[in-house]
Amino acid sequence: MRLIIRWLITAIALMIAVYIVPGIDIVGTNGYIAVAVMAVVLGLVNALIRPIMKFLSCGLIILTLGLFTLVINAATFLLASWITDMFLHVGLTVHGSFWTAFMAALVVSIVSWFLNIFLPDRKRKIKA
Repeated sequence: MRLIIRWLITAIALMIAVYIVPGIDIVGTNGYIAVAVMAVVLGLVNALIRPIMKFLSCGLIILTLGLFTLVINAATFLLASWITDMFLHVGLTVHGSFWTAFMAALVVSIVSWFLNIFLPDRKRKIKA
């Protein structure tokens, strides 16, 4: 159930990014399906590729006091967009530069963080 809720949070964050960031377009016949597919692909890329990227660039992350993580977020957003466009022919397309993906990844991160605040955490349960 938590996986579905987190997937919905990512989909909502992606929809907000489409409306806020210029240069991000929904491709496909149904926008909701495109956002849902992009949320799944983005989750898989974040789960599989992002840890490898963070490990390989740990020196830059330490040197920039963690700010290089924003660049990794933008790269994973571009990769997820490319995967959905190239293989599935549905999803969000990033028109423009790396900075468009950077802004979109920043919006998705902030909105996801804000919505996850309201998601109860199993680790914080108080034992009576």
